Amino acid sequence: MHIFVTGGAGYIGSICSEELINAGHQVTIFDNLTEGHRAAIDPRATFIQGDLANREEIFPAIANAKPDAVMHFAANALVGESMTNPSKYFRNNVGAGINLLDAMVEAGVKKFVFSSTCATYGTPEKIPMDERLPQKPINPYGQSKLMFEQVLHWYDKIHHLVHVNLRYFNAAGASERFGEDHRIETHLIPNILKVALEQKEKAEIYGEHYTTPDGTCIRDFIHIHDLAAAHMLALGRETSASYNLGSGEGFSVRQVIDIARKVTGHPIPAVVKEPRAGDPPRLVASSHKITSELGWRPKYARLLPIIESAWAWHQKHPHGYGD
Repeated sequence: MHIFVTGGAGYIGSICSEELINAGHQVTIFDNLTEGHRAAIDPRATFIQGDLANREEIFPAIANAKPDAVMHFAANALVGESMTNPSKYFRNNVGAGINLLDAMVEAGVKKFVFSSTCATYGTPEKIPMDERLPQKPINPYGQSKLMFEQVLHWYDKIHHLVHVNLRYFNAAGASERFGEDHRIETHLIPNILKVALEQKEKAEIYGEHYTTPDGTCIRDFIHIHDLAAAHMLALGRETSASYNLGSGEGFSVRQVIDIARKVTGHPIPAVVKEPRAGDPPRLVASSHKITSELGWRPKYARLLPIIESAWAWHQKHPHGYGD
């Protein structure tokens, strides 16, 4: 298939593009490079530098590429920033996304895989979290993703646009070639590894009095290769669906730090800070639905190989992509 990938210069988009090409698909990447990196673009892909906010750029890009499907990774994804600048999140994650959908409708492209998030659920009513939970976002980032899911529902009803919403938990790890390099890094594992690289003094633990065994938040981590595999399986859907994507295992912040110490051989000192507003004590996925319907099974359910792959990449690229 020919897959049009928005945000293909970013962390998840770059590795999903790599895996698509490895599987024999043709890939066109569309990215404005405000968050992504030119060095993260697989050289085997066709690259178009453009902005989804500009209809005059995305409409001809889709029309000329004539893809069989679109994978949409381009978005702003900083929860804290969304609380101070909600306009940016609704304009980019909803408004610019609608431009992409309109370009697809005009070009007759009927298949769409959406990079959504578990943040659409907000604070969960039960653990593990399945797709039947009510979606009650607690920040504009999660709300913007839910709003776009709702837009997709109507584009399916009206334009017969088949879509799959993949609600990620915590993507982590790396391929041999591509890894995680955000200009503003908020994710736990790369920030811990920065301590081992001696780029930060201490790992930060936000709160230690949660109702968990060691008092720190528990999160579900999914290897980027498993994430990519789910996207490729989603291409086979003939009707719209939503799936949670996680390993089904929860690890506390202290457990993640302990495993990183073993992997890196570095003491990784840590400091406890005040809890962040809105951080739920536990976020763990139930991926039963995608397992039963699409046959997806994570190969990297344990945290050790996830951190090992991330550490291998960060050692080779201590300053990320360097741009």
